[in-house]
Amino acid sequence: MNPSPAIRKVFQGVASRPQMFRMFDRHLQRSNRWEDDATPLYAGEWFEIGEAEHDYMFEILPPLWIRGSMFAMREFLTGSVTSVFFALRIDEAIRYFHGYCDLSDKASVEAMRVAIIERESRPVRAMTRDERLEHIWSSTADDYRGYAGERWPEASRGKRTIMIYGKGGTVLKLLEDLSEDEIAAKLPVQLRHLPSPIAA
Repeated sequence: MNPSPAIRKVFQGVASRPQMFRMFDRHLQRSNRWEDDATPLYAGEWFEIGEAEHDYMFEILPPLWIRGSMFAMREFLTGSVTSVFFALRIDEAIRYFHGYCDLSDKASVEAMRVAIIERESRPVRAMTRDERLEHIWSSTADDYRGYAGERWPEASRGKRTIMIYGKGGTVLKLLEDLSEDEIAAKLPVQLRHLPSPIAA
């Protein structure tokens, strides 16, 4: 199922509290919500939050565990996937992150911690195509995004869709099929011209 279960950044910038809560369930609209194993959808997703949001989540419930500057939520989202919150020193500053880790994989938390530090330690701000698509998905209102259903060809069903504005009006398109121009049009101005990591 899409997206890939690899560790991936799903929002550029520091999420506000409303954005954080909205991104806790970015896949709410999928049609088979109660029928499939959602682990591959959520496991590996991460984004940056503020210190106040990090502390707020720490105080909601007693954590499942605390390991140094990390803690895990007691309530699981799906299967063995739960929220893990990180306070990480990157370039001499403490920054805060939320990630979904599959705790059935004992290496998942450390792998995510390392991936976040590596991604955020790049000397030049950059975004991959996948990060651009994930940011668009995360920041688009539910009314303008969804999942391909019965009207789509069988190979496309279940894939993420997004509403775009074209010359003839609005068009529903697969997120993965957006052109570079369509991606640029959907991104905030400050993110449109960031280089890819290869070019960075």
